Amino acid sequence: MTVGFFAAVAFVGLWQGGHMNDFIAKYGEPHHAVGRMVGLSLETVTISGISQIRENEVLAAAGLNGKISLAFLDVNDVRERLERVPLIQSASVRKLYPNELAITLTEREPYAIWQLNGELFITSADGTVIDLMQDARFADLPLVVGDLANTHTKEYLALLDAAGPLKGRIRAGTLVSGRRWTLKMDNGLDVRLPEVGAQEAVARLVKLDREQKILDKDVLAIDLRMPDRVVVRLTEEAASARTEAMKKKPVRGKGIDT
Repeated sequence: MTVGFFAAVAFVGLWQGGHMNDFIAKYGEPHHAVGRMVGLSLETVTISGISQIRENEVLAAAGLNGKISLAFLDVNDVRERLERVPLIQSASVRKLYPNELAITLTEREPYAIWQLNGELFITSADGTVIDLMQDARFADLPLVVGDLANTHTKEYLALLDAAGPLKGRIRAGTLVSGRRWTLKMDNGLDVRLPEVGAQEAVARLVKLDREQKILDKDVLAIDLRMPDRVVVRLTEEAASARTEAMKKKPVRGKGIDT
């Protein structure tokens, strides 16, 4: 009571003297200052459940600093602040008197990068947008492009697995009309896959590259949408060279159509 009385007197004096803003900037809100005076300062914050988000980001989002008193800290306010962070799915906040706050977080797991209309978003496994892509930590996530591609990411990852030795050469997958995928290779080449049997088509691509090194040829696109043939689009230079060669020696038999 004595501390409270003198704190009230000090508060009135600061208010009337016009020094309240200076006091708050230096010592924090008056009630928190009083709490620290009686030994209930916030000295320890224990954070568990984090993997992607950093501790300093959690503290900043929660609005915690050395001017806070545990006695007057609103745990519901801290929880709501934390759950507004896109990476955080849920938060639990508990006071452990006299000087500790325990925070337990459940994060949303970044699953893929989704490109739509020129913007990049981090998405979860179910396609929920977590945040804009602004952090290099997520640069190695799979990249999917196009309308609804975020909700079909698992299909794209299955295609990457089917690619085996070529997986590292696939840079992105574009979902076309919400039905089929076109793969973008590391050299800019497009591989068009069928709506049905896409994984089998990727297996054909692996075989073609192993036997004919098709990905290293002067090709702009490979169309695997027909199960009985492969259609390739040559670069302008390669197409001209092929035309000249065919004038001299017609090609017969089965193979790759152009």
